[in-house]
Amino acid sequence: MTTHGQVIRNTGSHYEVRTDDGRIVPCRVKGNFRLRGIRSTNPVAVGDGVTITIPGNELAAGEAAFITEIDERRNYIIRKASNLSKQSHILAANIDQALLVVTIARPETSTTFIDRFLASAEAYRVPVILGFNKADDWQTDEERARAEELMALYEAIGYECFALSALQNTGIEALRERLAGRITLLAGHSGVGKSTLLNLLVPEAHARTAEISAVHGTGMHTTTFSELFDLPNQAGSLIDIPGIKGFGTFDMEIEEVSHYFREIFAVAEDCRFSNCTHTREPGCAVLEAVEQGRIALSRYASYLSMLEDKEEGKYRAAF
Repeated sequence: MTTHGQVIRNTGSHYEVRTDDGRIVPCRVKGNFRLRGIRSTNPVAVGDGVTITIPGNELAAGEAAFITEIDERRNYIIRKASNLSKQSHILAANIDQALLVVTIARPETSTTFIDRFLASAEAYRVPVILGFNKADDWQTDEERARAEELMALYEAIGYECFALSALQNTGIEALRERLAGRITLLAGHSGVGKSTLLNLLVPEAHARTAEISAVHGTGMHTTTFSELFDLPNQAGSLIDIPGIKGFGTFDMEIEEVSHYFREIFAVAEDCRFSNCTHTREPGCAVLEAVEQGRIALSRYASYLSMLEDKEEGKYRAAF
């Protein structure tokens, strides 16, 4: 029997598919499926629409159906696979937006990580909102000022920001409104409070949480696989994925990188040369904007770091 559904869980070795008539079916992928030119560690991702084949009409205990076809994706977001430079890892497919959860401290989310995620999302046409979580843990005036500075920076570029405290329920109602009716990827480092936030938004998720490492100030992985959770009252869905340590960009040409930094792309129209790399060319409007403070130095540094991914060591910041 053949039927259609949506992938709602991926453990790496098997999948769960919710069929169009509401059944949850355990599934596997046939080995030759991976040979269809998909250079990915996970050719099937949570959010994919798929066709599955069920042997007979019912599965016996311990049996699994087979995923035989993937629907054409309207979008997806990927990153370079760890230790596999020629392969990608698909984080999720067919999403309306991504919520990148970041923290100012304990652990600190670097602007480089934020910017790499934003640029990759731009490349794959996925809107992003930023959740600055653990507002209750901003312990000093410097940390509060840093949070305000970063939110002002990203809002000026055009990214909606939320100051959140999952523990104190701060900013959660405004976030619920932004999530309503949408399929949202929930992403961020381990330790930024994704699981606590998920449990608040979807109480039946029962996501495991863990303390931050006192030695390293980093989070410990509590989510070990990707899963889709429905928000209450049919108000949309969240796709929770394991915490991301780093974000290697994938499948971008050097000349394309600037296109995915909104403010750099806008200013680049005034560069003297159409093929300007915005590194050391004369008449570069981007370099002038950085010097004048119209483009944040942190954003420009992130741009250079992504160029270095593509041509190691050629470009270095001159500031």
